[in-house]
Amino acid sequence: MKIYFALISAAALSLSACGGQQETAAPAAVSEAPVAAASEAPTENTPAEQAAPASAGSAAAPAEAGECETVVNSDDQMKFDKQELEIKKSCKEFKIVLKHTGKMPAAAMGHNLVISKSEDASGVVGDGAGATAANDFVKPGDTRVIAHSKLIGGGEETTFTVDPSKFAEGSQYEFYCTFPGHYGLMHGTVKLI
Repeated sequence: MKIYFALISAAALSLSACGGQQETAAPAAVSEAPVAAASEAPTENTPAEQAAPASAGSAAAPAEAGECETVVNSDDQMKFDKQELEIKKSCKEFKIVLKHTGKMPAAAMGHNLVISKSEDASGVVGDGAGATAANDFVKPGDTRVIAHSKLIGGGEETTFTVDPSKFAEGSQYEFYCTFPGHYGLMHGTVKLI
Protein backbone atom coordinates (compact mmCIF):
# COMPACT_ATOMS: atom_id res chain seq x y z
CA MET A 1 0.00 0.00 0.00
CA LYS A 2 2.88 2.39 0.78
CA ILE A 3 4.49 1.67 -2.60
CA TYR A 4 1.17 2.37 -4.36
CA PHE A 5 0.81 5.65 -2.44
CA ALA A 6 4.43 6.62 -3.26
CA LEU A 7 3.87 5.95 -6.99
CA ILE A 8 0.66 8.00 -7.05
CA SER A 9 2.39 10.87 -5.20
CA ALA A 10 5.40 10.78 -7.55
CA ALA A 11 3.12 10.78 -10.60
CA ALA A 12 1.11 13.72 -9.26
CA LEU A 13 4.27 15.72 -8.52
CA SER A 14 5.72 14.93 -11.95
CA LEU A 15 2.54 16.02 -13.66
CA SER A 16 2.32 19.25 -11.66
CA ALA A 17 5.98 20.07 -12.39
CA CYS A 18 5.41 19.59 -16.12
CA GLY A 19 2.00 21.27 -16.14
CA GLY A 20 3.28 24.39 -17.96
CA GLN A 21 4.36 22.28 -20.93
CA GLN A 22 1.16 20.28 -21.31
CA GLU A 23 -1.42 21.06 -23.97
CA THR A 24 -4.88 22.21 -22.94
CA ALA A 25 -6.26 18.64 -22.96
CA ALA A 26 -3.57 17.38 -20.55
CA PRO A 27 -4.91 19.00 -17.33
CA ALA A 28 -7.97 16.72 -17.53
CA ALA A 29 -5.63 13.74 -17.15
CA VAL A 30 -3.97 15.43 -14.19
CA SER A 31 -7.29 15.90 -12.40
CA GLU A 32 -8.34 12.28 -13.08
CA ALA A 33 -5.32 10.80 -11.23
CA PRO A 34 -6.01 12.69 -7.99
CA VAL A 35 -9.67 11.61 -8.04
CA ALA A 36 -8.62 7.94 -8.02
CA ALA A 37 -6.26 8.51 -5.09
CA ALA A 38 -8.36 11.11 -3.26
CA SER A 39 -9.55 8.71 -0.60
CA GLU A 40 -5.95 7.80 0.30
CA ALA A 41 -4.18 11.17 0.14
CA PRO A 42 -6.42 14.20 -0.37
CA THR A 43 -3.85 16.75 0.85
CA GLU A 44 -1.05 15.41 -1.40
CA ASN A 45 -3.12 15.84 -4.57
CA THR A 46 -4.48 19.33 -3.95
CA PRO A 47 -1.36 21.15 -5.32
CA ALA A 48 -1.51 19.16 -8.58
CA GLU A 49 -5.17 20.03 -9.03
CA GLN A 50 -4.43 23.72 -8.41
CA ALA A 51 -1.43 23.80 -10.79
CA ALA A 52 -3.35 22.38 -13.76
CA PRO A 53 -5.93 25.20 -14.12
CA ALA A 54 -3.22 27.89 -13.77
CA SER A 55 -1.17 26.48 -16.65
CA ALA A 56 -4.23 25.99 -18.84
CA GLY A 57 -5.25 29.65 -18.43
CA SER A 58 -1.86 31.04 -19.43
CA ALA A 59 -1.74 29.15 -22.76
CA ALA A 60 -4.38 31.37 -24.43
CA ALA A 61 -2.56 34.73 -24.09
CA PRO A 62 0.22 34.20 -26.71
CA ALA A 63 -2.29 33.15 -29.37
CA GLU A 64 -4.07 36.51 -29.10
CA ALA A 65 -0.83 38.46 -29.52
CA GLY A 66 0.02 36.44 -32.64
CA GLU A 67 -3.23 37.44 -34.36
CA CYS A 68 -1.84 40.91 -35.08
CA GLU A 69 1.41 39.86 -36.73
CA THR A 70 2.80 37.69 -39.50
CA VAL A 71 6.12 36.67 -41.04
CA VAL A 72 6.71 36.76 -44.79
CA ASN A 73 9.77 35.05 -46.23
CA SER A 74 11.39 36.01 -49.53
CA ASP A 75 14.29 34.37 -51.38
CA ASP A 76 16.81 34.60 -54.22
CA GLN A 77 14.24 33.10 -56.64
CA MET A 78 12.05 36.24 -56.35
CA LYS A 79 9.28 34.58 -54.34
CA PHE A 80 7.26 35.38 -51.25
CA ASP A 81 6.16 32.34 -49.25
CA LYS A 82 2.63 33.77 -48.92
CA GLN A 83 0.10 34.59 -51.61
CA GLU A 84 -2.30 36.28 -49.19
CA LEU A 85 -1.93 38.37 -46.04
CA GLU A 86 -4.85 38.33 -43.61
CA ILE A 87 -5.00 41.48 -41.52
CA LYS A 88 -7.50 41.67 -38.67
CA LYS A 89 -9.47 44.91 -38.62
CA SER A 90 -9.67 44.65 -34.83
CA CYS A 91 -5.88 45.08 -34.46
CA LYS A 92 -4.65 48.56 -33.54
CA GLU A 93 -1.41 47.77 -35.37
CA PHE A 94 -0.52 44.81 -37.54
CA LYS A 95 3.16 43.84 -37.49
CA ILE A 96 4.83 42.31 -40.54
CA VAL A 97 8.29 40.74 -40.37
CA LEU A 98 9.93 40.42 -43.79
CA LYS A 99 12.79 37.92 -43.96
CA HIS A 100 15.14 37.40 -46.90
CA THR A 101 16.20 33.75 -46.71
CA GLY A 102 18.49 34.00 -49.73
CA LYS A 103 22.18 34.87 -49.88
CA MET A 104 22.37 37.62 -52.53
CA PRO A 105 22.93 41.24 -51.40
CA ALA A 106 20.24 43.93 -51.58
CA ALA A 107 21.95 45.59 -54.57
CA ALA A 108 21.50 42.44 -56.67
CA MET A 109 18.39 40.71 -55.21
CA GLY A 110 16.88 43.08 -52.66
CA HIS A 111 13.29 42.76 -51.54
CA ASN A 112 10.81 44.98 -49.81
CA LEU A 113 7.12 44.60 -49.08
CA VAL A 114 4.74 47.37 -50.12
CA ILE A 115 0.96 47.52 -49.55
CA SER A 116 -1.44 49.63 -51.61
CA LYS A 117 -4.81 49.42 -53.30
CA SER A 118 -4.68 46.95 -56.19
CA GLU A 119 -5.56 49.70 -58.66
CA ASP A 120 -2.49 51.72 -57.54
CA ALA A 121 0.07 48.90 -57.66
CA SER A 122 1.43 49.48 -61.17
CA GLY A 123 1.86 53.22 -60.54
CA VAL A 124 3.60 52.61 -57.21
CA VAL A 125 5.93 50.05 -58.82
CA GLY A 126 6.72 52.39 -61.74
CA ASP A 127 7.43 55.38 -59.53
CA GLY A 128 9.39 53.15 -57.14
CA ALA A 129 11.82 52.12 -59.85
CA GLY A 130 12.84 55.75 -60.25
CA ALA A 131 13.11 56.26 -56.50
CA THR A 132 16.32 54.16 -56.28
CA ALA A 133 17.52 51.74 -53.63
CA ALA A 134 18.40 54.64 -51.32
CA ASN A 135 14.62 55.16 -50.93
CA ASP A 136 13.85 51.42 -50.81
CA PHE A 137 12.37 51.70 -54.34
CA VAL A 138 9.39 53.59 -52.92
CA LYS A 139 8.72 57.17 -54.08
CA PRO A 140 9.09 59.41 -51.00
CA GLY A 141 5.73 60.70 -49.77
CA ASP A 142 3.70 58.45 -52.10
CA THR A 143 0.20 58.69 -50.61
CA ARG A 144 -0.93 55.57 -52.50
CA VAL A 145 1.35 53.47 -50.26
CA ILE A 146 -0.39 52.30 -47.09
CA ALA A 147 2.78 50.80 -45.59
CA HIS A 148 6.14 49.50 -46.72
CA SER A 149 9.28 47.87 -45.39
CA LYS A 150 12.82 48.86 -46.04
CA LEU A 151 14.82 47.07 -48.74
CA ILE A 152 16.75 44.04 -47.45
CA GLY A 153 19.26 41.56 -48.85
CA GLY A 154 20.03 37.90 -48.20
CA GLY A 155 20.12 36.88 -44.54
CA GLU A 156 18.45 40.11 -43.37
CA GLU A 157 15.05 40.85 -41.91
CA THR A 158 13.01 43.95 -41.19
CA THR A 159 9.83 44.69 -39.27
CA PHE A 160 7.20 47.31 -39.97
CA THR A 161 3.64 48.00 -38.89
CA VAL A 162 0.41 48.56 -40.77
CA ASP A 163 -2.52 50.60 -39.48
CA PRO A 164 -5.65 48.56 -40.33
CA SER A 165 -7.81 51.69 -40.14
CA LYS A 166 -6.18 52.88 -43.41
CA PHE A 167 -8.03 50.18 -45.38
CA ALA A 168 -11.37 51.23 -46.90
CA GLU A 169 -14.32 48.84 -46.98
CA GLY A 170 -15.00 47.45 -50.45
CA SER A 171 -11.51 48.19 -51.85
CA GLN A 172 -9.03 45.54 -52.94
CA TYR A 173 -5.42 45.59 -51.71
CA GLU A 174 -2.13 43.99 -52.72
CA PHE A 175 1.31 43.48 -51.28
CA TYR A 176 4.36 43.31 -53.55
CA CYS A 177 8.06 43.96 -54.01
CA THR A 178 9.00 47.16 -55.87
CA PHE A 179 12.61 46.19 -56.64
CA PRO A 180 12.78 46.67 -60.43
CA GLY A 181 11.52 43.59 -62.27
CA HIS A 182 10.23 41.76 -59.16
CA TYR A 183 6.54 42.64 -59.20
CA GLY A 184 5.71 39.98 -61.83
CA LEU A 185 6.57 37.16 -59.42
CA MET A 186 6.40 38.84 -56.03
CA HIS A 187 2.84 39.94 -55.29
CA GLY A 188 -0.21 38.75 -53.44
CA THR A 189 -3.52 39.93 -52.03
CA VAL A 190 -4.29 41.56 -48.71
CA LYS A 191 -7.51 40.37 -47.07
CA LEU A 192 -9.13 42.20 -44.17
CA ILE A 193 -10.84 39.90 -41.69
